[in-house]
Amino acid sequence: MTAQSKTPLLDRVKTPADLRALPESQLRQLADELRTETIDAVSVTGGHLGAGLGVVELTVAIHHVFNTPEDRLIWDVGHQCYPHKILTGRRDRIRTIRQGGGLSGFTKRAESEYDPFGAAHSSTSISSGLGMAVARDLAGKKNNVVCVIGDGAMSAGMAYEAMNNAGSMDSRLIVILNDNDMSIAPPVGAMSAYLARLISGETYRGFRHFAKHLAEKLPKSLERIAKRAEEYARGMATGGTMFEELGFYYVGPVDGHNLDHLIPILKNVRDAGEGPILVHAVTQKGKGYAPAEAAADKYHGVSKFDVITGAQAKAKANAPAYTKVFAQSLMKEAEKDEKVVAITAAMPSGTGLDLFGQAYPERTFDVGIAEQHGVTFAAGLASEGYKPFAAIYSTFLQRAYDQVVHDVAIQKLPVRFAIDRAGLVGADGPTHAGSFDVTYLSCLPDFVVMAAADEAELVHMVATAVQIDDRPSAFRYPRGEGVGVEMPQEGVPFEIGKGRVMREGSKIAILSLGGRLAEAMKAADELQALGFPATVADARFAKPLDEGLIRRLAENHEVLVTIEEGSIGGFGSHVLQFLSLSGILDKGLKVRPLCLPDRFLDHDKPEKMYEEAGLDAQSIVRTALGAILGSSGAENAILDLAAAQPHKS
Repeated sequence: MTAQSKTPLLDRVKTPADLRALPESQLRQLADELRTETIDAVSVTGGHLGAGLGVVELTVAIHHVFNTPEDRLIWDVGHQCYPHKILTGRRDRIRTIRQGGGLSGFTKRAESEYDPFGAAHSSTSISSGLGMAVARDLAGKKNNVVCVIGDGAMSAGMAYEAMNNAGSMDSRLIVILNDNDMSIAPPVGAMSAYLARLISGETYRGFRHFAKHLAEKLPKSLERIAKRAEEYARGMATGGTMFEELGFYYVGPVDGHNLDHLIPILKNVRDAGEGPILVHAVTQKGKGYAPAEAAADKYHGVSKFDVITGAQAKAKANAPAYTKVFAQSLMKEAEKDEKVVAITAAMPSGTGLDLFGQAYPERTFDVGIAEQHGVTFAAGLASEGYKPFAAIYSTFLQRAYDQVVHDVAIQKLPVRFAIDRAGLVGADGPTHAGSFDVTYLSCLPDFVVMAAADEAELVHMVATAVQIDDRPSAFRYPRGEGVGVEMPQEGVPFEIGKGRVMREGSKIAILSLGGRLAEAMKAADELQALGFPATVADARFAKPLDEGLIRRLAENHEVLVTIEEGSIGGFGSHVLQFLSLSGILDKGLKVRPLCLPDRFLDHDKPEKMYEEAGLDAQSIVRTALGAILGSSGAENAILDLAAAQPHKS
C-alpha cells in the first residue's frame, strides 16, 4: 500500500467542490471509502442499501465531472441517494437517515441545495429534468441537467413520455440509465468502453455534424435514409436503437464501476452541444458487499445489520404481518375460485404476491412500475368475468387515479383493490404514507371502501371482495404486524355496509374506521376510569356507510368522535354529511372528527407520528372530554386520573 493511499480521503471531502479538487488517480480510493461508509451507516439505521452500493462509482464520477449544485443532479426514486448525501455535506448526519428528526431516505429539496428535485416515487427524473433544462434555456443559462434513472424505473410509461418529449426538442439534457437488472446490454468490456468513448467524443460528433449537413443537401428522401442508416448502424453496434428512435443520442454501454471508463465519457457528454444524450451504465446492485451481492434482493431494503456477517436484526414477531395475511387469504380464495387473479406493479414481495405467485404462477401478473396500465389491465380482466385483485400500495395507487375513475368506476367493473401501507408508514415518511385513499375512493359512485381494524378483519374483507361482483371495491390495511387477535380459519363475507359495536357505554361514542380501533378501545378504558363510559364501534365500511349504526350512536350519545388514518374529506366527512342532511345535528349532537392533520408529516416511528397527528388514545380522550367539559376541564380530568394511578418504582 502506498503512503498516499494510507491517508483517508473521505474525511477531506465535505462538499463536491472538495471532490473535484482531488486528482483522478485518487478517486478509486475515495469510492472504496464511500462504499465502506455507506455500509456502516446503513448497518446502524437500516434503509435502502443495495441500490446505493451499485452507484458509488457513478456518484463519485458525476460529482467530479459536473459542477453540482449549479449543474442539476436528479436521482430517480432516491433509493440510491445515500452516497450522494454523504458527499454533499450530510455525512455528519447520515446515521440519522430515516430516523425521527433526521435525514430523509430520499432526495428532498428542503434538505439540501444538492437535491434539486424530491424523488421517492419512480420514473419522474426525465420529466423534471427536462423542465429544468427548458427553464435554463429560457433564462439564458448554461448549466447541465443530469438525470440518473434505474432500469426498473424505465418500465414506467412516464419515462418514455418524457423521453419522447425531450427527443423532439433541442434542449441539452443528460440521462444516465443505471442498468443493474434488465440485462438489456451486451457484455461490457474494453471494446464497448472504447466505442462509447469514441462516439461520445468531439471528433465523432463533429464528423456526424458534418455528415448531417451534407445529407441536408441531398433530396429529402435520401436525407432521411442516410440519417436512419447512421443511427441504426450505431444503435445495432452498441445496443441503443430504441433510445435513438426516441430522439436521444445514445452512448454505451459502459462499466458503471470503472472510473477510468466513466470519467472521460461523462466529460465528453458534459461538453457536448445541443440535444438530449443517454449514457447507458451497467452496474451491479449491492456491489462491493458480499452479503448484498449474494442476496436475492441485493439488500434493497434492510433493517439494522451486522456488517461482518450481514445478519439483519429481526423484529419480535407477536402477530402475523398484514401483507402475509392478505396473501394467504387470497390464496385460500383462489383455491376455491379459479377466476381469482392477482396483479402487482413491480412489488411482488412488498405486497405478498410473491407467495401467491408461487402457488398460482399463471394467475399472477407483475406489470412493472406501471400502476396506470395495471389498473386498466385489471379492468379488462374484470370485463371478461375474472376477479382481479390489484395489490398496490396506497401511495402508488395515486398514480393511477384517472384509470380508477374512468376505466373502473364509471364502468362499474368489479376490480378489487388491495391497498397496502394504509395510514402512516414511519421511516419512509410523507412520500410513502397512505393518507388519501379513503378520501379519493369514497367520493366515487358505487365504490365499496373497507378498512381492516385488525388482521382477522382483513381475512374477512378478502372474502367479501371476492363476492362483490357488480361494482369496484377496495380494502385497506396498514404496514407491519397485526394486533395479535385470534385468527379465523377462513374468511366469511361481511354484509355490505354494516359495522359492529365493540363495547357499550353512554354519553360518548367512538366510531373508528380501520387500524385505530385498538387505540379507541384504550381510550374507552381511560374514559371509563374517569367516569365516562364510552361506546366503541368499528365502522368497517367507509362506503357505503352504516347509516343505521351512525344514527343509533348519534341519537343515544352526547358526543360522537370519529377516527380514521386518513386525510380530511374521508370517512369523518361522509359521516358529517349524513348527520347534517338527516337533521340529527340540529338536535345538539357534538361531533368531533379525528383524521390526519392538513400537512405532510415527516418520517419518525409510527407511534410518534400518530401521536403528533392526534390519533392516539390520549388524543381521543382529550377530544371526547373537551366536547363535554371544555379543553381546560378535559386536561384537569386527565391530570387527576394520572395522579390517581399507582406509580411504578
